Amino acid sequence: MAQTINRTFATRRDADLAVEHLVQEFGIERTDIFVAPEGDANTSGVDTDGADNESAAPSPGERSDGAHNGAIAVSVDVNDDEMSGKIARIFDELGAIK
Repeated sequence: MAQTINRTFATRRDADLAVEHLVQEFGIERTDIFVAPEGDANTSGVDTDGADNESAAPSPGERSDGAHNGAIAVSVDVNDDEMSGKIARIFDELGAIK
């Protein structure tokens, strides 16, 4: 039966990692995976990560201009109940926040 599995992630990095697992481990087509802000505003997630973190000297300190306007939503369409369970588990193992 066709299902959509939805989870949200605190950072764009976590969402990207989830997508890569779906593609590389499960062979899911990227066209069946959707990534979007959880709300209406552009966002890089609710937590700082990557370019938002403080860099080593002599770089400037932590950035305060990141678009932290909510979580990153990832959803995937699947037609297999067993695969649905595997996807839900991998999302949760990778730190989905809901």
